[in-house]
Amino acid sequence: MKADAQTEAAVIAALEQFQHAAEQGDVESFLATCAPDADIVFIGTGADERRVGRAELQRQLERDLSQSEQLSFDFDWHTISAAGSVAWVATTGMGHAQVAGQSVDFLYRLTGVLEHRGDRWLWMQMHASVPAPGQAEGQSFPTS
Repeated sequence: MKADAQTEAAVIAALEQFQHAAEQGDVESFLATCAPDADIVFIGTGADERRVGRAELQRQLERDLSQSEQLSFDFDWHTISAAGSVAWVATTGMGHAQVAGQSVDFLYRLTGVLEHRGDRWLWMQMHASVPAPGQAEGQSFPTS
């Protein structure tokens, strides 16, 4: 079910805090938007990036930031739905990074699940992806 305006605004605010934390290199700011639960799940774009729990997520965020001089995200589309105390979001856009002195721009996709606790919406799951290289538009699978 499509989220009401208040829920949509709160989820967008959580996305914006993710953006701001990346731009500022602020791990603590992003962790503050996540549930403290041991079973939060974050899946990143790298082959080894499956993180469960806050400590693993913190190490991943620190690694991400240590491997880039600058990082930012611009989201150009989103859809947000909710049922009760759970909301889910899908968004696409561009990521921008400065890595080893080189500018890197990449298509970025993000899905996530948030839970409403008290007066806050907290990330429970997040999955980031980039389109597969070697997969032409209109093709369902990579061919190289």
